[in-house]
Amino acid sequence: MMQITPSRQRVTALACAGVVAWLMGGHAPEVAAQSLSYTSGQNVSPAFEGWEEEADGSRYFVFGYMNRNWKEEVDVPLGPENGFNVGGVDHGQPTRFYPRRNRFVFRVKVPAGFTDKDEMIWTLTTKGKTEKAYATLRLDYQIDDVVKASETGALGAGTSSPEVRANKHPVVKVDGSKTLSAKVGQPLTLTAWVTDDGIPKPRGAGLSGAAVSNSGSRRDQAAVNSTNPENVVRPNRATQPPARVTVGKNVGLHLKWHVYRGTGQVTFDPEQAMVWEDTRAGANSPWAPVWVAPPMPPDGKVVVHATFSEPGTYVLRGLADDGALFGSDDVTVTVTK
Repeated sequence: MMQITPSRQRVTALACAGVVAWLMGGHAPEVAAQSLSYTSGQNVSPAFEGWEEEADGSRYFVFGYMNRNWKEEVDVPLGPENGFNVGGVDHGQPTRFYPRRNRFVFRVKVPAGFTDKDEMIWTLTTKGKTEKAYATLRLDYQIDDVVKASETGALGAGTSSPEVRANKHPVVKVDGSKTLSAKVGQPLTLTAWVTDDGIPKPRGAGLSGAAVSNSGSRRDQAAVNSTNPENVVRPNRATQPPARVTVGKNVGLHLKWHVYRGTGQVTFDPEQAMVWEDTRAGANSPWAPVWVAPPMPPDGKVVVHATFSEPGTYVLRGLADDGALFGSDDVTVTVTK
C-alpha cells in the first residue's frame, strides 16, 4: 500500500498539476481522474496528518481521513478493519466516517521509545479495500497550529500573522455526566460550555456563491449586486489559474455536534453545521461560500437536542471550531427502545 503522506504535500502536488494544466490550455490526465466524484460506493482512506509536540515534550501522531463519497457515511467498527498495529486496536479513532476530507480528527500519543525509524500503522478496510496510514516521527512530518489553520482553510498556505500565531484552541466542556441514556425517538438534551480567545476575529463572508446563513436562508442577490453597482465585467474564474492550494474556510466560533461512534442516525435540533469539507454553495458548512457562523450565546452555554433512530451505544462529539483551530468533548449515550 502507498504511504498516506501529510495532506499539505498531497494538496500542493495536485494544485501544482492544476497550474501546469492551465498553462498548457488543457487538463492533465492525473488531475482529470481526481475530478471524478461519487455519491456513494467508494472507500475511505486513512490519513496521517503529521506529528505534534506539546510544551511538556509529549508527542502525538495526528490522523484524519478521506471518504471518497459526497453523500454516503461509512461505519466501520473497531477491530481488524479499523485498528492499529501497536498498543491495541482502540486509539480513539472514529467508527463513523463522514463524506470527503476530514482533517486532524484525532491524535494518538507516541509510544514510549519510538524513534523516527518506527511506524504506527492505522489500517482501515472499507468497500472491500484495505488502506493504511503510516505514522512516523520524521522531522518533515512535524506540524503545529499554523499548519492546521492553513490546511483547514483559515489562511492561505505558507502565510501567517501575529494574530494567527497567537490563536489558542477553543475549549468545550460538556455539562454534567459524560455517560447518558436515552430512548429511541425521544430527544436528549446536550449542554456544553464553550470558551475561546476571540481569535481569529470573524470576517465578512465572501460573495462567491449562494450559501446558507446560520438560519439556513439564502442571501438576497441584491447583496451581490451591491458590491458591483456598475455591473463591471469580471474575469471568468474558470480561465484563471488556482488562487490557492488549500480549501477556503469561513472563520467564526461555533459548536457542532456529530456522531463519532455508533451505527444509527442522530438528528440534532437545531441543525448542526457540517464537520466535513463541503465546499458546495448552499451547504451548511464553514467551507461553503458565504456561510456565516451562528451567533454564540454571550455566556458560552450551548444547548442542543439529539434524537436517536435506533438502539445502541453512541459517542457524540461536540466540536468547538473558531475557523482555524478546534477543541472537542465527548459523551457516550446508551440508547434503548
